[in-house]
Amino acid sequence: MADVFSQIYIQTVFAVKHRQALIRPEWEEDLYKYTTGIVQNRGNKLLAIGGMPDHIHIFIGLKPVEALSDLVREIKKATNEYIHDNRLSKFKFDWQAGYGAFSYSRSHRDAVCKYILNQKEHHRNKTFEEEFFKILNDFEVEIGKKQMFDFFLPD
Repeated sequence: MADVFSQIYIQTVFAVKHRQALIRPEWEEDLYKYTTGIVQNRGNKLLAIGGMPDHIHIFIGLKPVEALSDLVREIKKATNEYIHDNRLSKFKFDWQAGYGAFSYSRSHRDAVCKYILNQKEHHRNKTFEEEFFKILNDFEVEIGKKQMFDFFLPD
């Protein structure tokens, strides 16, 4: 076969360092547009993006030549610089080191997009931790002794 044919749908989820609620409503949409540009400029398709002040969900149609870890690293690095350079947060902003990544079939694409675009409504009834553990459980991801979240612990 001469060409590559693929259909790879991945939802990534990652949080602000220490799970601080630093993504402000007044610049959230600009952050999402900037992130969309990063994903598209690397040849991928952004299907949906949404989140809360302390975390973000990105649903991507991933090109097979793209390593997901490289894409997530670039998104975190570039958006962190964007937030700093534009002085969007009056507090020190960083992303946590880890992330979640979950694959979906074509038949789930619309439901995942709707879920991500309705994060504000969704989180009225469920915390981020409840949501993330449910996703891990639904996908039968073994947690083991992995560090889940880096919470801010005041002195």
